[in-house]
Amino acid sequence: MSKLVVFSLLGGDLNQGFPVVTAQLWHNNQFFKITGSLPAIPELSELYKRWQLLYEAVHQRLGSNQRIKVHSQDITNISVNDFEQVCQQLQANINAWLKSESFQNIERQLRTLLSRDDEIRVIIETNIALLHRLPWHLWDFFEDYPKAELALSNHEYASPQVVRKSPTDQVNILAILGNSFGIDIEKDRSLLQGLTDTQTTFLIEPTRKELDEQLWNQDWDILFFAGHSASIADGEIGEIYINQSESLTISQFKNALKAAITRGLKLAIFNSCDGISLARNLADLNIPQIIVMREGVPDLVAQEFLKNFLVAFAGGKPFYLAVREARERLQGLENDFPCASWLPVICQNPTTVPVTWQELRSGWGDTETGSEVSTKSRISTRRCKLWTVLLSTVIVTLSTIGLRYFGLFEKLELQIFDQMLLLRPKEELDPRLLVVEITEKDIQSPQEMITGVKSISDSTLAKLLNKLQKHQPRVIGLDIYRDFADPLRLRSGQAPNKSKPIQLPTELSKENVVVVCKGRDRKHDPQGVKPPLGVPEERQGFTDAIQDPDGIVRRQILMMAQEPSSPCTTPHSLSLQLAARYLSYENIKPDFNEDYVQFGSKVFKRLKPGRSGGYQQTVVGGIQILVNYRDVDYERVSLEDVLSDKVNSDWLKDKVVLIGVTANTVSDTWSTPYSAAQQNYQKIPGVFIQAQMVSQILSAVLDKRPILGVLPFWCDILWIWGWSSVSGLIVWRFRSHSDKGCAIFVIVIILYGVCAIALCAAPFGSIAIFKQAVWLPFIPSAFAVVTSGVVVLFIQRRREFSSTPQFLVE
Repeated sequence: MSKLVVFSLLGGDLNQGFPVVTAQLWHNNQFFKITGSLPAIPELSELYKRWQLLYEAVHQRLGSNQRIKVHSQDITNISVNDFEQVCQQLQANINAWLKSESFQNIERQLRTLLSRDDEIRVIIETNIALLHRLPWHLWDFFEDYPKAELALSNHEYASPQVVRKSPTDQVNILAILGNSFGIDIEKDRSLLQGLTDTQTTFLIEPTRKELDEQLWNQDWDILFFAGHSASIADGEIGEIYINQSESLTISQFKNALKAAITRGLKLAIFNSCDGISLARNLADLNIPQIIVMREGVPDLVAQEFLKNFLVAFAGGKPFYLAVREARERLQGLENDFPCASWLPVICQNPTTVPVTWQELRSGWGDTETGSEVSTKSRISTRRCKLWTVLLSTVIVTLSTIGLRYFGLFEKLELQIFDQMLLLRPKEELDPRLLVVEITEKDIQSPQEMITGVKSISDSTLAKLLNKLQKHQPRVIGLDIYRDFADPLRLRSGQAPNKSKPIQLPTELSKENVVVVCKGRDRKHDPQGVKPPLGVPEERQGFTDAIQDPDGIVRRQILMMAQEPSSPCTTPHSLSLQLAARYLSYENIKPDFNEDYVQFGSKVFKRLKPGRSGGYQQTVVGGIQILVNYRDVDYERVSLEDVLSDKVNSDWLKDKVVLIGVTANTVSDTWSTPYSAAQQNYQKIPGVFIQAQMVSQILSAVLDKRPILGVLPFWCDILWIWGWSSVSGLIVWRFRSHSDKGCAIFVIVIILYGVCAIALCAAPFGSIAIFKQAVWLPFIPSAFAVVTSGVVVLFIQRRREFSSTPQFLVE
């Protein structure tokens, strides 16, 4: 791996000297900062200007084709020997200046820390234009370190904001062949055409609009220019001649250049004269690398450099070494073209690592950090490859599934389930159901005179059933335990009077009457409740209720096997019996299976034991399903209204009629997901829970109302891993910690919205939005999202920490 040395010349100039010069060295996760200073050397400025003037004169005299027009007034008569003497003086002055005692602290420590075989990138960081033009490569340091090469940089820079593109396995080159009057640039074209693994688009003397459109509309890796160029405004601004009549400064197409840099432009090569001004202007756009010619360049020199650079760079050599090799090979031309090896120079954005040819092919290239320290961090961060992120998300997912299995999230999942149900819109009343409620007033009426058991007498119940039958309901569900003899009859010692026309056994014998019992449960109810005497099993339904650990009823049992000693032997629930009998009038018969109950095309699948939605530790037996509550009350009438004939016949005809006790003194009240949302926490009587359960089945079969279900276990795993991966990948790609945090927050919000929409698949009016409502695992997924983001961030930070400066040398 190469080492990087950045020299910063601060707060001075050649006439005053530089009171503060810093050299910063990065290598192998270590950082060194060394300080010194440089004295004034005003003669160096004059010497360089003389050298520059004589350089133009010598090349004009030798007749070499220049890619810049040489102004005749600047030409003087001078011999090549005189020019060589000035070159030697310039080299001697630069080395004498850099051997100043105030600078030796820097040079000595660098030579201690660096090895001769090290690959070293040296960047001179300054805003002074003249310092950019100086031939820094003449410093003896570069002679002693054959793998070191020079680059120039402005003081101010920023990391380019790059949108990663898809790999193409080709290097995309935009080659601008501009005004070629008096010069030969066809050789440049043939050299580019000879490259393999490239896609080169040539613009021959384009218009400004054509160039602009190409930069905007395509993804480019390399921008190449050959033709005439010049410096204007005292050398502060560079311009290129794109055709015979038009020239452009960098500022005149900077928007297009910015777009190209954002889309992946890594390298600009200006194989034209006097490119320092072009490089300084282009560096303000934060392009990663630029190669320019510091002075006027003859055709043959430009062509030889391009050929040698492309061979070395495309052949796999590091960028800096490829430039040095191509530059040094120009020395063989210096009999005809003096100082040819002085001309090529790199301009580097210090926030970026030099791109390789292979990275250009694959669409990679490090262009996203804010300083060289963060550049090193970026190198380290990018070692956190995609597979590392995905592996971490897999581990997080498996850990989440394990925690979920042991019930860590169950309480929270149930609470979120309730919250999401509350988001659903109000639904209409189910017109198929009517509840006859036995109130506290009915129980306490003088006519009943019952003590002990809170219910109504056999005679009253018989009258009620008889009255209801006159209105022709489809089915009547008696949600009242009737496993005891009539207390009134026992107290009076009377036997049943068979001469009376209305007798309870007679009313209970009707085929549309379903009675209730309760199964024996060793843990909660070792006795159970037997059904009324004489009612066959096919007209019995159990009312065993299931409360979750927090006391809320969210499930109903459709079928279950009873214990052998249970007084209640029916395998069917009251709600299932009532729904099945109602649907039989619609010619819809039930299909019973050990895993589901089916009516027509509607399948009510049971919750699997141990791993159904949020139920991971809760015991799930029999065929249990989630209750898809309606947030509405049900039509109700009182016992007194029915017995007093105050009930309209249309309210009862062809309906499911449920009879149950709603008196406050009877402990048959239950909590639902809507209880906590009410101003005062309110439980509801069991008969209304039964109404919800019956309505759920009928609405699903007849109205296409969605059934609440859960994902299979393997789908839960994929769902959680998917969101975990999304979080990990986004955190991996984002740079700032605030962006990462906001991304995680947004992902959780989106996740909640998706889960709520999936669960709230309730019908609007008579049209169902979804056929199936799904209880998606929000809490485990949100946990995985946050954990994956934190884990990936931790991996990145740990790598950054290992890449931060370890100690400081002053």
